[in-house]
Amino acid sequence: MNVTREIILDLLPVYLSGEASPATRSLVEEYMKQDPGLAQRIRLQWTENIAKVAPSSLPPDLELRSLSRTRRLLGLQRWLFGFGIFFIALSLSNEFSFADGRLKEFHFLLRDYPIGFGVCLTLGLACWIAYFSIVRRLRTS
Repeated sequence: MNVTREIILDLLPVYLSGEASPATRSLVEEYMKQDPGLAQRIRLQWTENIAKVAPSSLPPDLELRSLSRTRRLLGLQRWLFGFGIFFIALSLSNEFSFADGRLKEFHFLLRDYPIGFGVCLTLGLACWIAYFSIVRRLRTS
């Protein structure tokens, strides 16, 4: 098989990115031995690509910290959802009684325990506000 310069030039982007298969790499390297001008050009392009890639200034454990923070926020979000439902349901609890097969009395416990109602309603609303703030924070665009 006759490998032309155009074929090698077509393979260069894959070779320079490091994604070439071993067979492709050996083919390009064999051709570079035969054509020193192209080899010099490839070396220049290779050094330019290396120079463009700046060393990462991000800490090496950034991904792990981001993952653990996201998992922590998701766990907190689940707890807030549960407590929000619990406290809202508790504040809306009611009492009813039957006499002679008929409903004798029905009222919310708000009437008997207004302070407890206020505390439960406040805690429920606080949980829901925190829940939706975490939902908005974790939302990706």
